[in-house]
Amino acid sequence: MSATLAGWLQAIALVGALALCYRPLGDYIARLLTSAKHLRAEKALYRLVGVDGDADQRWPVYLRSVLAFSTLSVLFLYGLIRLQTHLLLSLGVPEMEAHQAWNTAISFTTNTNWQSYSGESAMGHLVQMTGLAVQNFVSAAVGIAVVAALIRGFTRNRTDRVGNFWVDLTRISLRLLLPIAIVFALVLAANGVVQNFHGFHEVGTLTGGQQAIPGGPVASQEVIKLLGTNGGGFYNANSAHPFENPSGFTNLVEVFLLLVIAFSLPRTFGRMVGDHRQGYAIVAVMGLFWVASASLMTFFEHQHAGSALQAAGAAMEGKEQRFGIAASGLFAASTTLTSTGAVNSFHDSYSPFGGGLTIFNMMLGEIAPGGTGSGLYGMLILAIVAVFVAGLMVGRTPEYLGKKLGGREMKFASLYILTTPAIVLIGAGTAIALPGERAGMLNSGAHGFSEVLYAFTSAANNNGSAFAGITVNTTWYDTALGLAMVFGRFLPMVFVLALAGSLAKQQPVPASAGTLPTHKPLFVGLLSGVVLIVVGLTYFPALALGPIAEGLH
Repeated sequence: MSATLAGWLQAIALVGALALCYRPLGDYIARLLTSAKHLRAEKALYRLVGVDGDADQRWPVYLRSVLAFSTLSVLFLYGLIRLQTHLLLSLGVPEMEAHQAWNTAISFTTNTNWQSYSGESAMGHLVQMTGLAVQNFVSAAVGIAVVAALIRGFTRNRTDRVGNFWVDLTRISLRLLLPIAIVFALVLAANGVVQNFHGFHEVGTLTGGQQAIPGGPVASQEVIKLLGTNGGGFYNANSAHPFENPSGFTNLVEVFLLLVIAFSLPRTFGRMVGDHRQGYAIVAVMGLFWVASASLMTFFEHQHAGSALQAAGAAMEGKEQRFGIAASGLFAASTTLTSTGAVNSFHDSYSPFGGGLTIFNMMLGEIAPGGTGSGLYGMLILAIVAVFVAGLMVGRTPEYLGKKLGGREMKFASLYILTTPAIVLIGAGTAIALPGERAGMLNSGAHGFSEVLYAFTSAANNNGSAFAGITVNTTWYDTALGLAMVFGRFLPMVFVLALAGSLAKQQPVPASAGTLPTHKPLFVGLLSGVVLIVVGLTYFPALALGPIAEGLH
């Protein structure tokens, strides 16, 4: 079978699997978020933390709950990392420096999973399991909880209540993420992904030397790193490591996992607002961008320049032979269009336009389909902007799903859109302006700039992948990127929850002849244009200095 045919078959199988899950999984999540019943285990947790499971929260209280939980998560994980040398299953791993521990704790709490360390040599098994893997669950649940609050803003009227964060967090973790993770951890382990408590084993190499090979509870962490669009690898090579991703089949399963919840959430949105057509319109825009990105990524990597690449027949530098161009491009597009950040190839080795596309995917806000929860609320913010633009064209007050979009709502939407570009561009510009930090680039010129731009784009958008050609384990980079992760995660959530509260207070207005239909192909095209123009063009000057300049050189 040719590599091209294999790539097409993988893509078709992936699309088919996602399509089969769209309706049942999306409906299940909607029932989970709207059910009035609590499981016994949930009731026990509510009593333990002193939460009234039947109480609704105003959006400021919901926000304070999100921030309080995330702050405690950072402190717990930071302490666990700093004390790991005194814990069980530490494997003799030395203590992590304070600035790197802080960066790591922030990274996993914000669903970024940026790693300025080698996982197998910097973390013991206990920290991997009780620290990093746990944050993979709850940080993903936080994102879904926030989008649930926004959807309630559309569905509720004349109220200041948007749900209960503690109930949402508990249900999403126990009823959604945990069951799927258990099933697919068994699937991965059955197909060669490591799952044990072994330490380091000395094995002989082909050259006659010795190499220490670490084992560990990999499958259980691998599944939630992908399902929750987290991305942090147990090993430094991430999903390019054969212990994390041993075959073409596991590679396809892993791409499916990082897409399935995000692509199913538009169905949840449609069901909760009482119009499935709204969900179809949103998922159509997501699908268009995903297909375009995966296709262009594969195309760029096949357009190999240079005699060596021409002789090889493909740009295989930085890619695994067991995956090839098609599976690598599919993974790269999917992981940067979501907030996953896992990699099965190294983006720093991609062609200039292929690598530039990975940056552009993140710059779009990771909305196609985006992270668990964060992708959908990002797309809904852009849908509000699209409706507002259409309203300006016809000279009437815009409305979306029966809610009028006035000055207050548009301010929240505008602040949401402007926050991440400001973090990315200020951060990258500062790093380039400082001689000491500029020296951390392993490449000069346009590609070196792309490395810095990628780092801050990845951090601010909570992706976590890297070009890898830059030294970031310094006090300055650990601090600057940590701040980019914090502001990039929680400032947008502030505006989303404030918008949810503003919408929930409104009395719905009936649709009229002048109401823009937001479920038809016209709106799909309008929303796609807004994504490209409002978001994409913001970064064009920066892209022109990096990957575009390199590609045209």
